Amino acid sequence: MLTLKTADLSPMELQNYLQYAIAPRPICFASTIDKAGNVNLSPFSFFNLFSSNPPICVFSPARRVRDNSTKHTLDNVLEVPECVINVVNYAMVQQTSLASTDYPRGVNEFFKAGFTELKSEIVRPPRVAEAPVQLECVVTQVIPLGDQAGAGNLVVAEVKLIHIDEAILDESGKIDQIKIDLVARLGGDWYCRTTPDVLFKVAKPLAKLGIGIDALPSAIRQSHILSANNLGQLANVEHLPSEESIEAIKKHPIVKDILDATMGDHSTRALHLHSQAKVFLDEGDVELAWKILLV
Repeated sequence: MLTLKTADLSPMELQNYLQYAIAPRPICFASTIDKAGNVNLSPFSFFNLFSSNPPICVFSPARRVRDNSTKHTLDNVLEVPECVINVVNYAMVQQTSLASTDYPRGVNEFFKAGFTELKSEIVRPPRVAEAPVQLECVVTQVIPLGDQAGAGNLVVAEVKLIHIDEAILDESGKIDQIKIDLVARLGGDWYCRTTPDVLFKVAKPLAKLGIGIDALPSAIRQSHILSANNLGQLANVEHLPSEESIEAIKKHPIVKDILDATMGDHSTRALHLHSQAKVFLDEGDVELAWKILLV
């Protein structure tokens, strides 16, 4: 394993390693304004949600690595402590990237990148009309993390109003993770997109305690077929299936075929049962997988 001492790396080298490794990162497309009324629009991938009560987002306009200068967004929120965080989806990603161009102070990136200004309701910076979600925020703190090139400045923004395009809502009025079509930043020129083929669900840990991987039978824990992710799924149950349900699963057509074909060959039987259990685990059916494994 390559081990790097951060003190031995240049800011550019550090940035490269960290941005490739710590990814994907959501994008804060921040619109801000200075005291003279000049609007700025710029994306930041050092960004996330940090609290829901109060609702707090934090993003970081870092000092430029090349010359240690500060960005217009930082200067603006220090003058006018308000911003709009516009959520970026795939339909606007190329324009968003264009807005990151280092235009001179006073140039409005809304115009340069072809976005539509939408008047905010309680803050002075405008919203990006094309963004599927727009968060009107009051900046409560700006925390500098250093004065050297690459140093971040944490902009703590409290969300006051949330605007959501109804086209991305599901039948229950919640945001549909597929419809919103989010993008995120990785290292260098790389981005990723949350398309249906790359989305997957992980069941949240039980409100009651799961049995844990250490409680799995050794034959399952040491399986050459089941992955570490599979073991995590199996361990996130409160209790094992009943003897009756395990007995009943033997009549399942797939299980019955395995049992009939491997009669007297316990090693091959275990191999096939584990393989079939893995199929069901990968499909999200943990209960059925458990029953097969315990046959």
